[in-house]
Amino acid sequence: MGLAGFTDKGCRVRGRILGAVCLLLLAVLFQSFSSAASAADVPLVAKAYKMAGDATKMRIVMDLDREPDIKWFLLRGPNRLVIDIANTRFAIDAKDLKPRGLVKGVRLGELGDGVSRLILTGKGPFAVDKLDVLKNEDGTGYRIAIDMSAASEREFDDALANQALTTGSTVSSDKGERVGKGPVSNPGHRFTVVLDPGHGGVDGGAEGLNGTIEKNVTLAFATELRDKLMAIGKYDVFMTRDTDEYLRLDDRVRIARQHEADLLISIHADTISVKGIRGATVYTVSDKASDPEAQALADRENLSDQFAGMVIKDDNKEVTDILIDLIRRETHTFSMSFAHTLVGQLSTSVGLINNPQRSAGFKVLKAPDVPSVLVELGYLSNAKDEAQLLDAEWRGKAAQSITNAVALFASARAGAGTGG
Repeated sequence: MGLAGFTDKGCRVRGRILGAVCLLLLAVLFQSFSSAASAADVPLVAKAYKMAGDATKMRIVMDLDREPDIKWFLLRGPNRLVIDIANTRFAIDAKDLKPRGLVKGVRLGELGDGVSRLILTGKGPFAVDKLDVLKNEDGTGYRIAIDMSAASEREFDDALANQALTTGSTVSSDKGERVGKGPVSNPGHRFTVVLDPGHGGVDGGAEGLNGTIEKNVTLAFATELRDKLMAIGKYDVFMTRDTDEYLRLDDRVRIARQHEADLLISIHADTISVKGIRGATVYTVSDKASDPEAQALADRENLSDQFAGMVIKDDNKEVTDILIDLIRRETHTFSMSFAHTLVGQLSTSVGLINNPQRSAGFKVLKAPDVPSVLVELGYLSNAKDEAQLLDAEWRGKAAQSITNAVALFASARAGAGTGG
C-alpha cells in the first residue's frame, strides 16, 4: 500500500474519532441542559419561618433550600408588606405563623404562574429597616431576613411614595440613620402629646385601701388632662387607650411612635408597703434605678405584660427590646428636662414625695425617639392620697399643673427649633 493509502485511511479513522467525540460532547451538553431544566422545574421549598420581637421592633426569618428570587412592596389599608417569591412551595408549620408583636396577621399561598406570596400585616404603620436574602452559614440553604420597626403614618406614606418612584419594586435599605438622629422632625407637625393611662382591661393595677382600682383612676385623670391640653388649641393630643382595655407595654410605645409624639406621659397611681409615704413622683427611664423604691415600682409595672395569660419572654435580646443604649442621648435629655419642669409645676399645687424626680428601667418609657415620663399621681396605699385621687378639685389642680409644664416644654422646643 502506498503512502497515499495510509494517509487516506488515517484521515478516515481520525474523522470517526472526531465524530464520536462530538457526539459525546453533544450528549453531555444535552444532559447538562436537561438537568438544569429539571432543576428549574423543581420548586424551592420554604421550610421554616420564625418571628421574634414586640410591637416596636420585629425580625422575621424564612428559611429556603435554595436561593430565592424575590420582589417586595408595601400596601396601605391596612399597612402590609408583600413578598413575592418565584417558584416556591411553602412547607411551614401553621403554628409558626401565629401573629405577634408588630405583626397582627401572616398569610401565605401560591398566586399561580410560578409565584408564591407572603403577606405581613402590621398593627399600624411600620418601616422596613432591612430585607435581605442571605446564604446560611452552614451552607444548607438561604434565608430571607426582615427587620421591621414601628413608624408613623407619615413615614409609611413616604416609603409608599418612594416605592412608586422605583416602579413598585422596593430596594432594601438600612434605616440605622433613621433610628439615630434624635426625635422625629416633621415641618408640618404640631406639637403632639400622647397620654398613657396605666393598666386596663384584665390588668387592674393597684387597689386602694377603700377599693379604688388604679386603671379607673388613670383613665379618668388622663381624660381630664387631655381635655385641658386640647382646649389650648395648639397641640395634637392622643391617648393610648380611652376605654377599659388591656394594652401591652410595647403597644403603648408603638402608639406614641405612630403619632410621632413629642412627649409621652404615662399616668399611674401605685401602692407601696412603706407606711406613711405619699405624694406625686415623676420618673424617667434609666438602665440603673435611682433608688430601691424606683426599681421595685419599675419591676411591678413591667409585669403588666404577664396579664391575660401572656408571659413575655425575650427570644433575642438584640431584637425584642429597645435597649437603653438605643435611647438617644438627645431624647433622654428632653425627658429629663420635662421631668424637671413638671416637678416644678406640681410642687406649687399638689404634694410631692421626698426626692420627687426619680428614674428606673420602665419599659413604657423606652421609645428611642419620644421624650417620656411616668407620673405617679400618688399612692393608693395611703388613705389621704386615695381620697385626693377621687377628688375632682385636686385632679383639676394636678391636671392644670401638668398642662402648664407641657406648655413650657413645648414653647422651649419650638424656640429651639425642635418641635411644633
